[in-house]
Amino acid sequence: MTVLVAACSETRIPVSCVEEGRWASRSAAFAPARHPACPELRRHKAQLLSAEPLARGLAQSEVWSEVRSKIDRLEAASPTGAQADVFTSRNDELARLRHAFPLAPGQSGAVFALGDAMCLDYVSRPEAFALLYPKLLDGYLLDAIERLDGSPARLEQVEELATRVEAANRSRRPSASLGEDVRLHGSGVVGSGLELEGELIQLCAFTSSSHRNRTRVMSPSRRG
Repeated sequence: MTVLVAACSETRIPVSCVEEGRWASRSAAFAPARHPACPELRRHKAQLLSAEPLARGLAQSEVWSEVRSKIDRLEAASPTGAQADVFTSRNDELARLRHAFPLAPGQSGAVFALGDAMCLDYVSRPEAFALLYPKLLDGYLLDAIERLDGSPARLEQVEELATRVEAANRSRRPSASLGEDVRLHGSGVVGSGLELEGELIQLCAFTSSSHRNRTRVMSPSRRG
């Protein structure tokens, strides 16, 4: 649970920890992480929280399990089970791939596709998306290096995701702070977003496990 205090007010925001084994503080200051959760982890959490999006701690054990699985598959050294250690261990590979996905002028969203596993990220302001994109891209690419030998997604699959997101049912409830928390529930799609005064500020959506067979691809060193 993250607590933000400003102008004599307090906002409690449910969050998930991505470093299972560290229980001591490193700094008194609050700062954003250098890396985001990968799309596969975010998709899994979105499905878990689709019924109770603001429930405290509901998905924490599953988040740690997903991080441990990623550490194991990518053979990263992480004494505390930290997601950041996985990014560090594969930074050279990520650096070689980043240049292939430049941000376009005015871009405010992206679709990441690995075969039939897809993730859509959108922010209403291009300047805000430009700040988020380098982090999001690293998350996309960390998932991608497990699937470099997989079949590429077809354009019609990406178009189908957009259609499913547009057609999905939406439930709304007050967010932890301003605006409304929006949850998407549809055929083969799950997602969440934030609306404020009728504007969709942020949206992330994923193909759900009901729409595809979830597979784990072993790292090259473990394949026969």
